[in-house]
Amino acid sequence: MKITVIVPVFNERESLAALAEGVAGSVGPHEYRILFVDDGSTDGSFEVMRALRDRYDTIDIIRFRANFGKSAALAAGFAKAEGDVVFTMDADLQDEPNEIPRFLDKLEEGYDVVAGWKRQRQDPWHKTIPSQVYNGVVARVFRLPLHDVNCGFKAYRAEVVKNVRVYGELHRLIPVLAARLGYRVGEIPVSHQPRRFGKSKYGPERFTRGAMDVLSVWFLTRHRHCPGHFFGNIGFAAVGLGIFGLVCGAGAVLTGATVPGALAGLAGVGLTMGGLLTLGLGLIAELVIRQHPHIHLDRYIAEQHFGKPKR
Repeated sequence: MKITVIVPVFNERESLAALAEGVAGSVGPHEYRILFVDDGSTDGSFEVMRALRDRYDTIDIIRFRANFGKSAALAAGFAKAEGDVVFTMDADLQDEPNEIPRFLDKLEEGYDVVAGWKRQRQDPWHKTIPSQVYNGVVARVFRLPLHDVNCGFKAYRAEVVKNVRVYGELHRLIPVLAARLGYRVGEIPVSHQPRRFGKSKYGPERFTRGAMDVLSVWFLTRHRHCPGHFFGNIGFAAVGLGIFGLVCGAGAVLTGATVPGALAGLAGVGLTMGGLLTLGLGLIAELVIRQHPHIHLDRYIAEQHFGKPKR
C-alpha cells in the first residue's frame, strides 16, 4: 500500500521535524510520502522543510506565494497526491501520527473516508463549545453521524480526494461532500494533545465562515445541478402573492377602502418585483453553473519539490 500524508503548514516551524519523525515511525511496512504544503509561512517553516527533505527521501514540498488558506493547501495536495490512501494532518502536533495504523484498519472495514474524533479535546472552552455546536448542526443538517467534522486528522481512499472539489473554506466539510457522492464515511476516536508550539491561527471569524460553509454546502448538495429550481420556487411564490396583493388592493380601492387598498397594492408591487428579480437570479445561476469554473491552483504555487532530493 502506498500512502501520502498531506500537511498544510502556516508558521509551524518548531513542530515539523517531530511530525516527520512521527509519521516515519508510524506507517509500518507501507510505502509513503509526506507532502508539506507551505501556505505562505513567514517564520522560516519553508527552510525547515527543505532541511527535512535533505534528511528524508520521502518528503515533498509545495510552496505557495502567499497565504491562501487551508482549503487551497489541501486542494493542491490532493491534486499532487499519489498512491492508495491519503491522510491529512495539521502541523501543530496536537494529533499523534501513531494513530495512522488505526485509520488504516478502519478503512479495511470498507470505509472510504475515516475522520478523527477528538473526544477529549485539549483546547480552551471558547474553541471547544462553538465546535461542539457546529458539529451538532452539521450532523443534523446533513444527517451524517460524525461527532467531529472539524478534526484535521482524516484518511481517504485516493479516489475520494480526486473526486471532491475543495475551495473557499470547505475543507471542514469534505466528509459531507464525500458522503453526498456516495462514499462510505466513518470515524474513530483519536487522542488530542495540547499545543506545544506557537498559537492557533484561527480567530472568532472562523465561526461566521463555518456557518456560511454549512449554508453553501446545503445549497450545493441539493441544488448544484439545478439552482434555477430553488430560485424559481421562491420567485413564482412571490409573484403569485404579489398578484394576489394587487387584486386585493384593487378590490379594496373599488369598494372605498382606499388606505388598505393602497397598502395591499404596494405590497403586491413589492412582492411581484422581488419575485421577478429572484427568477432572474435563478436564470443567471443556471448560466453560471453551466460554465463549471475551475480554480487554477498552479497560480498559487511559487515552487515545488517532488521525488528524491538530489545529493
